[in-house]
Amino acid sequence: MLGFGGHWTTKSRRYSTTMGALRRTRAAWTARQYGHDTLGVDQDQDDVETVVVLREWAYRGAGYQTPGEAALAAAIACYTREQRRIARAARAIA
Repeated sequence: MLGFGGHWTTKSRRYSTTMGALRRTRAAWTARQYGHDTLGVDQDQDDVETVVVLREWAYRGAGYQTPGEAALAAAIACYTREQRRIARAARAIA
């Protein structure tokens, strides 16, 4: 397979979580479900993540922030329309 970087369990710690961390989390969850003490479950402090919850949303505006962004978006839209027109013409000929 193109781009296959190896077995999924061999991912680096920087890229994703480790299998050990997944096992510890699963063991702690199972212990809590059955009412067991989770003190025996080994969990590193590095594996604990903080979740930030945002409760306030504010409208920040719509559209492009600068005339340059608007011009760039218009140029991309024009290019896309032209490429689609060329593709339709090529299909009609074939």
